[in-house]
Amino acid sequence: MGRTYRHWTPAEKRAAVAEMSVCGHGKIAAELGISKRQLYAWRDSIRRLEQTTRREGSRERALERENRQLKQVLASKVLEADFLQGVLRRAEARRQPASGSPPQRRRPVAGDPGYRRVTRELQNQGFTVNHKRVARLMAQDNLLCLRKRAFVATTDSGHTLRVYLNLAARLELNGIDQLWVADITYIRLAEEFLFLAVVLDAFSRRVLGWSLGDQLDAGLAVAALRQAIDLRQPAPGLVHHSDRGVQYASNAYVNLLLEHGIEPSMSRAGNPYDNAKCESFMKTLKQEEIYTRKYRNRADLEAHIGEFLERYYNRRRMHSALGYRTPEQFEASLLDQPAAVPVASMSFFRHEGIYRPDVPRQAGEQPR
Repeated sequence: MGRTYRHWTPAEKRAAVAEMSVCGHGKIAAELGISKRQLYAWRDSIRRLEQTTRREGSRERALERENRQLKQVLASKVLEADFLQGVLRRAEARRQPASGSPPQRRRPVAGDPGYRRVTRELQNQGFTVNHKRVARLMAQDNLLCLRKRAFVATTDSGHTLRVYLNLAARLELNGIDQLWVADITYIRLAEEFLFLAVVLDAFSRRVLGWSLGDQLDAGLAVAALRQAIDLRQPAPGLVHHSDRGVQYASNAYVNLLLEHGIEPSMSRAGNPYDNAKCESFMKTLKQEEIYTRKYRNRADLEAHIGEFLERYYNRRRMHSALGYRTPEQFEASLLDQPAAVPVASMSFFRHEGIYRPDVPRQAGEQPR
């Protein structure tokens, strides 16, 4: 009769291997009627199984951690997308008419920001969002870009009044109230033209004074300048830059500047780039406010212009040149800097063959 073998269950094998560390492998093998080699095989098999179980358990835990992290990331992305979509939908809702079907082509509204400013605004609020994603979502919501319009000249420099030197081109600014820039633009209404004069601080881009009128005369520019002076009360030495228009060269305007110790400065003939900061502001004003509305009358225009300049442009609109801060935020940040009197520096170009150099020559050095 052949030899019979007993079948050992996994629990019995584990119990035998556990007893090995207490009683010894020889005694356990004799009691069970098995060889030491078979007992060692049980031990090695159990160890391999435990190692595999630990690896699988650690892998499962790692997968669970990754799943939790992914869920958190996806949840934050969904919140960001929902927030941005909500902002854009609210902006789109403001563009819809009060009644009737929505227009086929979207008309931008006042203060429509581009995708760069929307991106920075979301980042300032703690959202992690890329500018390309913002641009894609804005494109999906049909937030079309604003189109440029033809340039119309409003400067009349054909006069015999005194024209002043361009001091602004030589200034290196390091604070506010060192250089003011001014300009005039026109606004077309249904039945008339109106003109807007503004005065800006060139360092902070803040609108200091503005005036709206139906006459393109010196009184319009003087009203905007008086408003800026009343607001700032600048110290003597401030430079005021404008184009060569007759309004800025008039006796009334120049006398008001000199009365407060302000130095006049004017652009070169036919060169609007000398007053680029004010020209850039006029472009922003027209593209983000003027071209986005149809004003009923002068009172409606004046109300919206005041709202745009004083509450939106100065307080809410971020400027890339200011580190994506508003003019008011930028000026407030200057107050946190160490106390010092900011003084603008001025540089002049000159030829060494005509003027003596500032640095004295060394002994024996021949003039060039």
